[in-house]
Amino acid sequence: MNNSNKKDTFRILAIESSCDETAAAVVENGRNVLSNVVVSQIDEHKLYGGVVPEIASRRHVEAISSVVDKALSDADLALEDLDAIAVTYAPGLIGALLVGVNFAKGLSYASGVPLVPVHHLRSHIAANYITNKELEPPFLCLVVSGGHSHIVYVEDYTKMRIIGKTRDDAAGEVFDKVARTIGMPYPGGVNLDKKAELGNDAAYPMPHPRVADSPYDFSFSGLKTAALNIIHNAEQRGEAVSAEDLSASYRKAVVGCLTENFIKAANDLGCKTLVIAGGVSANTLLRRELERECAERGFELYMPELKYCGDNGAMVGAQAYYEYLSGNIADLSLNAAATRSIELG
Repeated sequence: MNNSNKKDTFRILAIESSCDETAAAVVENGRNVLSNVVVSQIDEHKLYGGVVPEIASRRHVEAISSVVDKALSDADLALEDLDAIAVTYAPGLIGALLVGVNFAKGLSYASGVPLVPVHHLRSHIAANYITNKELEPPFLCLVVSGGHSHIVYVEDYTKMRIIGKTRDDAAGEVFDKVARTIGMPYPGGVNLDKKAELGNDAAYPMPHPRVADSPYDFSFSGLKTAALNIIHNAEQRGEAVSAEDLSASYRKAVVGCLTENFIKAANDLGCKTLVIAGGVSANTLLRRELERECAERGFELYMPELKYCGDNGAMVGAQAYYEYLSGNIADLSLNAAATRSIELG
């Protein structure tokens, strides 16, 4: 990493609009959060059972100016006090991303403050630097969210390598789909997690899918289908399905796959520092199981505070600090990208 750009106090305004949260934060030196403002669209998207991209984009347009203003106000700073402006540019919903990217470009152009592009998954990992200020690379990270399930070796703050990933659906996605079929409102994964705490996780036997040619990759589509078949078959027979028991059984199976592959990768690679990140890192059983597994093996486990598991601006500001130090500064040609590998940044 190039430290020639480093100064004692470095303040970044960070903007996040990759999905259905409009967020902005001011972060100092990559670790200290001076402000963190999040406006959620959950109540509106709940009406449709999931995120409607067109609606999300419109709401970002409506909210972004006031969210950024509040982030600066809460930090008691003006634009001229900033050292950089950061924005999530990939991956995510393209319309939603464009709102944040274009707003950040406008601010950068008007103020002359450098613009830093940030990869969404890298920022989820960086949420751990806020909660765990002593954490430094290298480490192995399980990144699990609604759209992604990756095992990533974080060699340095801006140098990462994918060790394993899902071959089909992401963990958060299958939680949401099964929860919706059971009859739970959006966001399904959160509600399924709560319901599972009340159920018997042995009530409904579930498969444990493995990818034959890669011990670190995941496959969740068959597991999702098995749960949906239980629900549909019961409906055809006129039988009731216990939402608590099915949630518990299904959650146990998904978390079992995530935990098994993550621990195997850590053992095989000799990594003793483990990190989790992303929306699904808030899952109660996942946190519990990894704490148990790591305690048994003498591994160190780092987890983000629950408020930093979902999308937020603070995590973007945390990663942006290290992107800036490495020389990753954009000009006004910066564009949004719906997909992009975490390895490319």
